[in-house]
Amino acid sequence: MLSFVHQSILICYVMLGVFSPPAVKNHANFLRHPLHLSSTELNYNMKTATVEVSCRIFTDDFEDLLGKKYKVKPDLSAPAKHQEMDALVNKYMATHMQLSTGGKILPLTYIGYENDKEAVVVYMESSAVKNLKTMEVSCTVLYDSFDDQTNIFHVSHNGNRKSSKLTYPDKKFVSTL
Repeated sequence: MLSFVHQSILICYVMLGVFSPPAVKNHANFLRHPLHLSSTELNYNMKTATVEVSCRIFTDDFEDLLGKKYKVKPDLSAPAKHQEMDALVNKYMATHMQLSTGGKILPLTYIGYENDKEAVVVYMESSAVKNLKTMEVSCTVLYDSFDDQTNIFHVSHNGNRKSSKLTYPDKKFVSTL
């Protein structure tokens, strides 16, 4: 017969194993932060008629993904690797973030990224588009790493701000401006 202490420990292990969410069982990064989230600002600049995009992604999640996808040892905070990382971030974002209007893709120009504490902020800008009324956003940022990923969007146009979210596996939403 097990002692009371041993029984208590055994019960704790069983409870943690049975009731822990799948992310705890399958992903070592869960202990770093439990949320898999990105936040993207989409601002329509009336003067330039472009959509300015800034996407904030947790650095550790993004580095893990870039390392696995491109078989490199990424370091998004090292100034010596910034040019190399710039190329990878650009390549990744080009295939995971897309804007369109009226059925036509709005090409995004990658501007760069910067570190902001625990996050990386990626900057892009669309080609010029006049009289923007609706915008379709297609985004799968970090979907290749997390099946609980949520991407939040804030769309600003002429002083009005609307928010939307995409949760894996949803990939698209339309914003009426």
